[in-house]
Amino acid sequence: MSTQNLILNTDSYKLSHYLQYPPGTEFISSYIESRGGELEDVLFFGLQAFLKAYLAQPLTSADVDEAEAVAQAHVGLFNRAGWERLLQKHGGRLPLEIEALPEGTVLGTHIPLLQLRNTDAEFFWLPSYLETALLRAVWYPTTVASLSFACKRILRAYLDETADDPDAVLPFQLHDFGARGASTEEAAGLGGAAHLLNFLGTDTVSALLVARRYYGEAIAGFSIPASEHSTMTAWGRAGEADAYRNIIQRFAGPGRIVAFVVDSYDLWNAVDNIVGAELRPLIAQSGGRIVIRPDSGDPEQVLPELIERLMARFGFHTNAKGYRVLPDFLRVIQGDGVHLGSLPGILGALKARGLSTENSAFGMGGGLLQRVNRDTMRWAMKASEAVINGRPREIYKDPVTDPGKRSKSGRWAVVAGADGCEALRVEALAGRANLLRPVFRDGELLVDDSFADIRARAAEGLAASPARRRAPTA
Repeated sequence: MSTQNLILNTDSYKLSHYLQYPPGTEFISSYIESRGGELEDVLFFGLQAFLKAYLAQPLTSADVDEAEAVAQAHVGLFNRAGWERLLQKHGGRLPLEIEALPEGTVLGTHIPLLQLRNTDAEFFWLPSYLETALLRAVWYPTTVASLSFACKRILRAYLDETADDPDAVLPFQLHDFGARGASTEEAAGLGGAAHLLNFLGTDTVSALLVARRYYGEAIAGFSIPASEHSTMTAWGRAGEADAYRNIIQRFAGPGRIVAFVVDSYDLWNAVDNIVGAELRPLIAQSGGRIVIRPDSGDPEQVLPELIERLMARFGFHTNAKGYRVLPDFLRVIQGDGVHLGSLPGILGALKARGLSTENSAFGMGGGLLQRVNRDTMRWAMKASEAVINGRPREIYKDPVTDPGKRSKSGRWAVVAGADGCEALRVEALAGRANLLRPVFRDGELLVDDSFADIRARAAEGLAASPARRRAPTA
């Protein structure tokens, strides 16, 4: 992540809000939640990276000077006294406490993932000022993690029905192809790391750096040598077989996996006459695994046809569940037209033809990292309590034109209930453990979770039935 000026990491109207609260305001408490949307399960991820990269870095006088120059020219006012006081009194560290669920927790919607409030009454304006940066830091990686989790549920269900050993296939069945389609390198890294909570396959190198730098994971995901159309078409149409042969000879071997794309010209000619005839002995005797990638056409039609043509030339076996499986040295990866909405149809088409879904892995690009926005899960950060002249005041919104936007009031807690995580008011805890734990206070990171621990919590959530979200064990 690049270093930015946190004071300017906000919306323009926030610059005037310090003058809009009631006289005597001392504390503001806010929370972040998904208010529902397209995904049933929420897989929380990304806060720790933001805390380390941004909130744990002290502000400087240069930040204040730059922010004043921009704000005065932009909206005509700036809270210079407030930010200078923060430098003088707290050394640039934010007088703020954030409580959050453990990352990797799987839960339902309408449950706070985190809650924050200022720790110094002079800075009552700070929690809501950070809404833009903090909400964005949470909604994007959590939405990608949740989308990837939803895909994993679907893939798992079909493997359970059609494969003998789902656990051997699932970790690498959905591969991240999304780096080039992400809006920024930072988004690719955060979204790519979110995907790696659920799977081990990625071509998004930036994701490895996020997991490495902010979650202590040396290598969070893996890939293989693979071709693209430029390396295929550079051999010319007449040299198509030579292009495939070169890849096999350079990269294939015992224990190795290599993939190449086969639709540069005529997919069916490549499968029937080159891969399945001319190069058949080389592929069968490679000692490793060759992965064939189609990259065009309707995947519901192309993928089953491709697998059946490969079976006609390389053979197959029927597994214990009655579905046909390619030889171990041969698989397929579908990387075009794959997204959450298309995945059930593609898998259903394979199953309908008597083909185990273990025959194919899937690559997801824009559908994974870019086909999401804040409204996908209706994310919101809302203030729920103010302390004014020493007295708590519940605050909330309740628009008559949209009851779905009603916000919570008061201070909140999350507990482990019979069906997973449940939200309740702090005063209703009655001795139960609050799963919202302090993770940041006054510029200091209080919890530093490993990527392995976060993955383990996500796995617990998958093991729970679809109707039950698992509360975290740690």
